[in-house]
Amino acid sequence: MSYESRHVAAAFLAGTTVTYLAFAAWQYLASQPDQTQTARRRRTKLGLAKSSPVSNKSPGHDDLNSPFISQSGVGVGIESTISNTPLVLIKSLSEHTGCTILGKCEFLNGAGNSPKDRVALSIINKAEAEGLLTPHSGDTIYEGTVGSTGISLATLARARGYKAHILMPSDQATEKSDLLVKLGAIVERVTPAPIVDQMHFVNRARNLAKDHTANPQKPGRGLFADQFETDANWRAHYEGTAPEIHEQTDGKIDAFVAGAGTGGTISGCAKYFKEKLGANVQVVLADPQGSGLYNKVKHGVMFHGLEREGTRRRQQVDTVVEGIGLTRSTRNFEIGSDHIDDAIKITDGQARKMARWLCEKDGIFVGSSSSVNCYAAVKTALQLGPGHTVVTILCDSGMRHLSKFWKQVGDVDGEEDMTFEDLMK
Repeated sequence: MSYESRHVAAAFLAGTTVTYLAFAAWQYLASQPDQTQTARRRRTKLGLAKSSPVSNKSPGHDDLNSPFISQSGVGVGIESTISNTPLVLIKSLSEHTGCTILGKCEFLNGAGNSPKDRVALSIINKAEAEGLLTPHSGDTIYEGTVGSTGISLATLARARGYKAHILMPSDQATEKSDLLVKLGAIVERVTPAPIVDQMHFVNRARNLAKDHTANPQKPGRGLFADQFETDANWRAHYEGTAPEIHEQTDGKIDAFVAGAGTGGTISGCAKYFKEKLGANVQVVLADPQGSGLYNKVKHGVMFHGLEREGTRRRQQVDTVVEGIGLTRSTRNFEIGSDHIDDAIKITDGQARKMARWLCEKDGIFVGSSSSVNCYAAVKTALQLGPGHTVVTILCDSGMRHLSKFWKQVGDVDGEEDMTFEDLMK
């Protein structure tokens, strides 16, 4: 082969090799997910509002274009720990009733450790989408709450670049207000008052938000979260909690039992389950003493006809239970009230006994509202008979109830082991 022929052949082979390698590299790159699109899809899934894009240069926010975002199991911020909570079999209650009694572990939501994480995130997302909140602008979220919603809002406010101002009744457990202070929220513990009083914790929060927005000397705006009336509340459970339960049980649910603090959880879940399962699922309200919702479900009125709703100047009847029970109806409760089939009234004594039982028998340490839910779930299971599936909500840990509810419950194993008969007396 001549000198020229040898070089032509070598050049041809080299060109062919380079072309092949370039084509192979192009195919590989084409098969990889686009990082920008992946980040955008993940942001959408996690509920990061389109109206408030997170800049890589914004203080307090991670780089959403980081290669870690495209990896499975890596979330964006504390918001990514909200939802998809476990559904667990409560073994002792299931064994004694012959039913499958399941608890949705909402205390494992990772921001404020309660179902109110879902609500708080939904409220903030809605406000950002409507242009009512702008991160790091001095905007402040105001809310009247007995504790859990305030904790969720204060946590997420920190994550999103807002301030939180929380109003709560002074008779609530001090653990809640102490935690709010540690989260950097402004906290006011106000004297309990009827809803018609402007010093009621909800009314005061609403008025403070208005005053903030109207005051040019205050930075940003004031947003009243309005958990009792906003559609962002029940929708968080209609679009999140209920579909999760439906998927986790393969739709095999005979009864759903929950209390009502604002009404969002039971309404959102009831509306979803009735649309999916119809009459095959029974929705039961668990109501503590002092609440008027039991009568609302059973008799159509909160109080006697001479004590019309919204006109009676009264304080809430004394109860050790926090977080659920109302002496008025709310928009969030009314949304799903037609889907509630029954109501069960639970006393403080029954709630205390259930809290002790769950800790002694199952190692489940929960607060007063969860105890009410579980007692009503057992009563529902006994009414339905063996072989049925009953789902309820485990709202928050007993850690937030040490100074009030659990102080009355006492230490576990401080007395003889409780029997199921003792529990149900």
